[in-house]
Amino acid sequence: MKLLIVTGVLFAATLARAEIQATPPPAMETRIYKRVAGRELQVDVFRPDGETARSGRPAIAFFHGGGWVFGRPAEFHGACRRYAAMGFVTFAFQYRLSINADGTYPHPDVTLVESVKDARSALRWLRANATTLGIDPHRIVVAGQSAGGQLAWSTVLFDPINEDTDDLNVSPRPDALLLYSSNYNTMEVWADLIMGQRRTQIWSVSPYHNLKSGLPPALAFHGREDATVPYYSVQLFATKTRELGNAFELVTVDGRQHYLGEGHEKYARYFDEAILERTDAFLREQGLMPGSR
Repeated sequence: MKLLIVTGVLFAATLARAEIQATPPPAMETRIYKRVAGRELQVDVFRPDGETARSGRPAIAFFHGGGWVFGRPAEFHGACRRYAAMGFVTFAFQYRLSINADGTYPHPDVTLVESVKDARSALRWLRANATTLGIDPHRIVVAGQSAGGQLAWSTVLFDPINEDTDDLNVSPRPDALLLYSSNYNTMEVWADLIMGQRRTQIWSVSPYHNLKSGLPPALAFHGREDATVPYYSVQLFATKTRELGNAFELVTVDGRQHYLGEGHEKYARYFDEAILERTDAFLREQGLMPGSR
C-alpha cells in the first residue's frame, strides 16, 4: 500500500511538471514603475500563460545582485518564467546602480540609499496597482540575490528612507522574503566605496544594524564557502533576528560559494532547481502558493 501511495505522489508530481513544461513560456511585458532624477525605471512583468490581468494572484518581486553597481533584471527572468508558469505574477525590477556612463564607479549621485529608495518604491507600486496588475496585495513576496537581498530587506527595515514622491500611506512591506546569498551587513569596504562622500549614512542601509521584531517570515539560502558574503554574517543575522522573535529559516548549502547555482546558466547561476523546489515548499507553508487559498 505504501508503495502505491508513493508511486501515486511521484506520478502526480511528474504530471504537474509535464503540464508546466507543456505550457507556452509566459510572455514578458515591460512597464515603467518610477520616474526619478530624469530617468524612467522599468520592471519586467510575467503573467501565467500570458493572460491579461486577473485578480487575486500572488506576486513575487525580484531584485538582482551585482554589488549595487552591476547586474540587470534579466538575471531573474528564468525564475520569473518558472513561477509565472506556476500561477504567480512575477516582476524583475530595475533600480539605480552606482555606475557612470563610461563604466567607472561609483556614481556621485547614486549610492545604496538611492537603490533602497527604488526598492521601496517598487513594492509600493505593486501594492498601489494591485488591481490593475491582477495581484493580491496581501500575498506579495520579495526576493533578492546578494545586493538584491539587501534591497529585499530594505522593504521591511529602512522605514526612514523613502523617495520624496512616494505615497507613504502605501506600505512597501512584503508578506514573505526569499534570500539567495544575501548581503546582511553593509559595514564592508565595497559598500563604503559605493557610499562615497555619504559614507556616514552606511548604518542606515545595513540590515543587521536595523533589525526589529515583527518581520515577515524569511527563507535564506547561503553557501558555506561564500567568500563574497561570508557565511558567519548570515549566522550572526539569524541569531539576532530569531532573538527578536522573527521567523528566519536558514538553508546552508555545503560546498557552494556565492553563486549557489554555479554551472546552471538557466538561472544566471543564482540557484539550481533543487533550491527552487525548497523555495516552493516554503511558499506552500506560508499559504503563498497559487491555489493555497
